[in-house]
Amino acid sequence: MDRSSAPPPLAAYGALPSLEMAQLSPTGRRLAFITVNGEERTLVLLDMASKAQVGGAGVGEAKVRDLEWIDEGRILITTSKTETVPELGIFTAELFTSQIYDIEKGRIIEVLKDTRRVFPVLFSPVTVSRGSTLKVFVRAYSFDNPERLDLFRINLQSGRGELAEVMGRAVSDYVLDAEGESVARSEYDERSRTWSLLLRFGGGFRSVWKTEAPIETPQLIGLGMTGASVIVKADRPDLSPPGREPAKFFDVNLETGAWRALRFDFQPEGLIFHPINRRLIGATELTDEGRRYAFTDPAVSALWAQVQQAFNGRSPALVSWSEDFRKAVVTTAGARDAGTYYVVDLDRGGIVRVGGAYEDIRPDQIAPVRPIEYAAADGLIIHGYLTTPPGVAEPKDLPLVVMPHGGPAAHDILTFDYWAQALASRGYAVLQPNFRGSTGYGDAFLEAGYGEWGRKMQTDLSDGARYLADQGVIDPNKVCIVGASYGGYAALAGPTLDLGVYKCAVAVAGVSDLRRMVADQSVERRQENATTRYWNRFMGADRIGDRSLDERSPAFLANRADAPILLIHGRDDSVVPIEQSRIMVAALRRAGKPVEFVELQGEDHWLSRADTRMQMLRETMRFLEANNPVGAN
Repeated sequence: MDRSSAPPPLAAYGALPSLEMAQLSPTGRRLAFITVNGEERTLVLLDMASKAQVGGAGVGEAKVRDLEWIDEGRILITTSKTETVPELGIFTAELFTSQIYDIEKGRIIEVLKDTRRVFPVLFSPVTVSRGSTLKVFVRAYSFDNPERLDLFRINLQSGRGELAEVMGRAVSDYVLDAEGESVARSEYDERSRTWSLLLRFGGGFRSVWKTEAPIETPQLIGLGMTGASVIVKADRPDLSPPGREPAKFFDVNLETGAWRALRFDFQPEGLIFHPINRRLIGATELTDEGRRYAFTDPAVSALWAQVQQAFNGRSPALVSWSEDFRKAVVTTAGARDAGTYYVVDLDRGGIVRVGGAYEDIRPDQIAPVRPIEYAAADGLIIHGYLTTPPGVAEPKDLPLVVMPHGGPAAHDILTFDYWAQALASRGYAVLQPNFRGSTGYGDAFLEAGYGEWGRKMQTDLSDGARYLADQGVIDPNKVCIVGASYGGYAALAGPTLDLGVYKCAVAVAGVSDLRRMVADQSVERRQENATTRYWNRFMGADRIGDRSLDERSPAFLANRADAPILLIHGRDDSVVPIEQSRIMVAALRRAGKPVEFVELQGEDHWLSRADTRMQMLRETMRFLEANNPVGAN
């Protein structure tokens, strides 16, 4: 084989992105980003005029979750690790901490370190307030009072926290103004299932609205456009005119408490706020083609118009911008693009390529991806994406991997997906269906998934395989299913609930015992909360311990498994406990069914480590090639 036509090694796909989290400094003169080499992460700082490196720090093997500039000389690094927490009761959780890197002094300061009687872990995102004075805030837990979860101002020289506002655990969220003072709070009472909105009034707070919220609670989002209101995400059909799709975001006046629906040209998924005054300036939604934006600020609109013109047809995503909105970092991914970061400079009229996420994969080696749609058995239209092997002009009779996304309240988009691309590089077609219960297609489509775990959410997947078989694209006798998280559940449910479709299944961090999974989300496995009620509704249960869930739990149906199954699970998974895979493995072995199990040492739910992510990809490929080989009859 011509080496130029050979696919990249699996390591090119399995490696962590070599560049990520590119962030412009407030003035736009500096750029920060994280580079990855194996397990080692490094913070790199560049001068945008000279392109010279002006600073940097080794982060080590910490999992970097966020970067944010405090000012031109300091940047905040947020990391996480999975730990057992004896101080708060023995349980395993993903704990977040932050560090301040001082460029001029070349040192790193731990946030909350040496703060007396405070657990040095973040209980909220860090907020940088750039009003008349620079301030940094975070919520933290006090050992002196188990009900205390208060707001602390961080000393930028020492990293210690200083009590800024007493909040307590009843406060579920808050909004700070430009000066760093909370102007709105929310409280949630689990016993009464009541969510309350409180606005600052004089020296305290008053409740202006309450609603019963047993499952989805409203959310405080940020300040309104003028700073005289706050934005709340809530279900308020009473405020939507008849015949119009209900608004999701509302503007609530801080003085009067009056509500007003926010309207955009599309139904936004998220809102965008000014970096200095923290006021609303835009909205965004995730579409099948990429991110869509709308802005209310003329300067931002001018910047984004230039970006769209420069990247016409490539669906750029906004990553970061300077405070004067004259520079922006954007990223692109898709056809012939494995993920690339650029800086757009309106003053210089230029675009600078910063780097790529997967530099070892050439544009001509990227597998083509196209949107498809098909009708499920009950007629519901399902949208999805089909990735086919590079160089295959007319796909025909290909082996197929069905790869459902996690969530399940999420959806795949048209982009570079390292997992799908790796499988396609080895000759497989990959179907990524946005089955019912996915987001992005309206409330009715999402709600169509309620109660459909192992039912129509499952057959939506095999209906897609049947559609591709009818089109002659794939061989119906060469179909496997691979997925992670909810997708891992679907991979286990394929051979146990939707029989006769799959030749093999690979489940990464999958749920096998639905009843046990819901119970693990409750307190001492018997008390309901909003989380357990959410999962019961999606899974189709009436209460904690509902034994009807066993009918759709693969661990209870192991004796029906009609295909070999590989389970892969991180030992440090704090979302889906590894116990879920161990239960399934034991059930399959008792039933005498073919099963393999790979435990990933030190890995979490998101495959955040390079060596274990590579191990997952290598084991998945080995299993597929053994049970559904490309080119075999």
